[in-house]
Amino acid sequence: MKKKRIIAMILAGGQGTRLKELTEDLAKPAVAFGGKYRIIDFTLTNCSNSGIDTVGVLTQYEPRILNNHIGRGSPWDLDRMDGGVTVLQPHTRKNDEKGWYKGTANAIYQNIKFIEEYDPEYVLILSGDHIYKMNYDKMLQFHIQKDADVTIGVFKVPLKDAPSFGIMNTKEDMSIYEFEEKPKEPKSDLASMGIYIFNWEELKKYLEEDEHNPNSDNDFGKNIIPNMLNDGKKLVAYPFEGYWRDVGTIQSFWDAHMDLLSENNELDLFDKSWRVNTRQGIYTPSYFEKDSKVQNTLIDKGCLVEGEIKHSVIFSGVKIGKNSKIIDSVIMADTEIGDNVIIQKAIIANDVKIADNVIIGDGEKIAVVGEKKIITK
Repeated sequence: MKKKRIIAMILAGGQGTRLKELTEDLAKPAVAFGGKYRIIDFTLTNCSNSGIDTVGVLTQYEPRILNNHIGRGSPWDLDRMDGGVTVLQPHTRKNDEKGWYKGTANAIYQNIKFIEEYDPEYVLILSGDHIYKMNYDKMLQFHIQKDADVTIGVFKVPLKDAPSFGIMNTKEDMSIYEFEEKPKEPKSDLASMGIYIFNWEELKKYLEEDEHNPNSDNDFGKNIIPNMLNDGKKLVAYPFEGYWRDVGTIQSFWDAHMDLLSENNELDLFDKSWRVNTRQGIYTPSYFEKDSKVQNTLIDKGCLVEGEIKHSVIFSGVKIGKNSKIIDSVIMADTEIGDNVIIQKAIIANDVKIADNVIIGDGEKIAVVGEKKIITK
């Protein structure tokens, strides 16, 4: 294989238990988002647009749909003879029948041979379950300029929310002197984004040491980063400015969709300079019946709308019957909604069938309906 300056490894095996019905049969990075995408599309697009042409995607929980979606990587220009995208599933090795990834660091350790094939100078570690647009090449240049052993992407959060994140405490030059995992009394508002650039030879050494420590959780945040700090390695924080959201809860998932409908939407899916790419089926154009009403809504292809939609995100192939009202909701692909239905502040997964005269949601608590459910009352 041709030597690569940098390769990316995307951790995409998470179950996403807090997303409840949305992740019953698929991994969190495969959950649909934004009317036509899946969550992992944002990370894959970032890699492609940042000039990173070699990407490993580490899957584990319910990987089938995610694997099919990624395929050979052509939507993201990652179908390459040399490099491209490779799905890396857990596997057993000689004298080790366990196979499953034990933690984020162990997942990378188990794929050292894949990384070594490309003999990279740098390895970019990413999470496949965040919504954001970021040029990783700028972060790499920052890493090189700072002569760092590790560079960690950070995002400013309100201080009241800091106890929910891993927090980086930094000096004025952005060098990190302390890492606190979900501190009760945070000293800083710089939250780790789960984005790391490592010098590969350094990371490899720490992964091997960590693997042979029986008391380790084999985790970047709990073990690798603290160990490197304790050893006096140079860790720096790269401040990211822009839209970034962890959509790991029903509330944050719904909030992120509502963000798309705001006038000052920072994510801006219509930005032609940074198109988010995806793999999608073939649909007819959408049709709006003469009595239909649509206001402040994102709506994809293949929809048949006879009712009223307000402030919602509608995925492809959705049918909405006569006199039905959809308000402040997310309706995923190929869902069929009957006549005289009211859906308010809800997330409806794909392939759901909703009968006539059904009411879902009270406008206060977010209602959730899992995929392929049939709702008759």
